[in-house]
Parts: sequence; C-alpha cells; structure tokens
Amino acid sequence: MPNPNRGSVGFQSNEFEQEYERPSKSQLKREMTALQKLGQELVEQPRDRVKRVPMPEDVRDAILECQQIKDHEGRRRQMQYVGKKMRTLDEDEIAAIQKTLDSWKGLSKSDTAAMHALERRREKLLTDPEALTALLEENPELDVQHLRTLIRNARKEQAENKPPKAYREIFQILKQIAAARKGGSDEDELDEDAEEDDE
Repeated sequence: MPNPNRGSVGFQSNEFEQEYERPSKSQLKREMTALQKLGQELVEQPRDRVKRVPMPEDVRDAILECQQIKDHEGRRRQMQYVGKKMRTLDEDEIAAIQKTLDSWKGLSKSDTAAMHALERRREKLLTDPEALTALLEENPELDVQHLRTLIRNARKEQAENKPPKAYREIFQILKQIAAARKGGSDEDELDEDAEEDDE
C-alpha cells in the first residue's frame, strides 16, 4: 500500500519560487531579434534614405558601412555589429526609426493603390465608351484618333490572345496623365482621388 505522506514535505513548491522583476531570456531574445530585423531593414534602404532617419551617428555609420560590404562573411559580421548598435538605442529612438520606416511603407502602398486605379481606368476605357469621352473632357490635349486606335487594338489583342502592346501603351498614357496631374496642385490630386472613388 502506497504511503500517503510520501513526497509531502509540508510546504507548497511555489513558496520558494523567486519573483523575477527582469524580463525572461526568451523575452530578451525576442527583443534582440526584433532590433536585428530593424537594423536589417535599414541596411536594405537606399543610402540617402538612411541618412534622413533620426538616429545616433554611430548607428548610422554602422548601417552605411554594412551597405558597402560585398563579402558575405564580412557583411554577416557587420550585420551582427549593426544589431549590437541597435541594442544601444532607447525606446524613443527605436520608435522614431520605426515610424520613419512605416511612413515609407505607406508611401509604397499609396503608389500601389494609384497603379490599381490606373488599371481600373484602362479596363473601363476598353469596356465603356463613355470612359473615353470623360477622359478627353479632362484632357483635351490628347490625340483622340490615336487613343481610339489603341483601344480598338487592345480589344483585338485580348480577343486573339496576342501580346498586349496597345493595352500597355494605354496604361503608359494614363500614367503620364497622372504624373502631370501630380506635378500640379494638391487640389488636382484631390480631384483625381475623387474620380478614382467614383469608378
């Protein structure tokens, strides 16, 4: 018969567990990995962008130096050094760097959205005759005959599964119009956004 008192020592095991104030090893490792990734992200940015990021000079120098190293092992070691430098930053400095990187990502998202809007407009030109009329009203300088020919050819390309030469040319024309508008005032850009929303 098993002894009911066996193994019982009169106290609960958690009575002697220490309360840890500092973060666990796992937590520290996660933070170090996140900082290493942030450093890697900075190394992958163009040099002129890195120079605009708010950070201490020594950290920026380490990143710029890493960008110049082509040798695999040398670059790996320099990345380790970048990670070490990143760990010297305080929370405010890290937040400022992250905010800058996020704003750049937002810029590329808006570029992607603008491209999708141009693609939708091109599709509309191929399917809706009114779309061409609207485009010509907004941009009277466009060559009507040339556009009509491109639209006709693009439809033919799609129907016959041919390479989309005219289709691409329509996109380039729309892209040039958008670029010319962007060079205008902010009001023009707002009008353009409103048009995209209507589509």
